[in-house]
Amino acid sequence: MIRITRETDYGILLLAELSSEGERAYPAREIAERVGLSQPMASKILKGLARAGLLESNRGAKGGYSLSRPLNEISIGDVIRGLEGPVGLVECVTRPGQCEHETSCPSRVNWQRISGAILQALDSVAVAELVDTTPPPLIEIGERTVRGISKACG
Repeated sequence: MIRITRETDYGILLLAELSSEGERAYPAREIAERVGLSQPMASKILKGLARAGLLESNRGAKGGYSLSRPLNEISIGDVIRGLEGPVGLVECVTRPGQCEHETSCPSRVNWQRISGAILQALDSVAVAELVDTTPPPLIEIGERTVRGISKACG
């Protein structure tokens, strides 16, 4: 099973909260309280997001964290790589040279293709899209009306 970590899930919540409050910097304590996380957990995640270049961190009385760019320019892939490291289904994709069978593995190329496709999908979805709570528009499919993305989905 492929899963993101709890920290990545919380990281997306923290980014969403920062985007909803304007452009000023917010202290880790305040952001943690708003999303219901402990300050140590929020601080750890915020530091990771800042190291990844997704947040700006400022020290001082008016310091804190702010988005480095708009939320619609930050992909889910950016967040996962920033908090979890490289994306890949098998170790030879993310850490070449770690497997003794790597050079003779018949499935390595296909695992690279699959991992690349997953990464491309993650990079194609902005965090803003993921946290958007606006329901999709109603579309007609045959005689039914359903919620969906576009007519191409039917």
